[in-house]
Amino acid sequence: MATVVRLTRMGRNKKPFYRIVVTDSRKRRDGGSIESIGYYNPLTQPATVKFDEQRLAYWKSVGAKLSDRVAKITAN
Repeated sequence: MATVVRLTRMGRNKKPFYRIVVTDSRKRRDGGSIESIGYYNPLTQPATVKFDEQRLAYWKSVGAKLSDRVAKITAN
């Protein structure tokens, strides 16, 4: 199974926030996920990012790919 760490959209119209989830790469953006490891809220000033660094490191160590956006927001 090819796993990927990516964002899934939550919230309502024009007020999005995102969960950082681990999922099968063949599923839809908002399809079922294996594990939720954090969240990202772009509407706050500054943008809020909170995630479990240990779980992210674990999933990277077992071969999960990070989406471009997740790689960018978790690099800080």
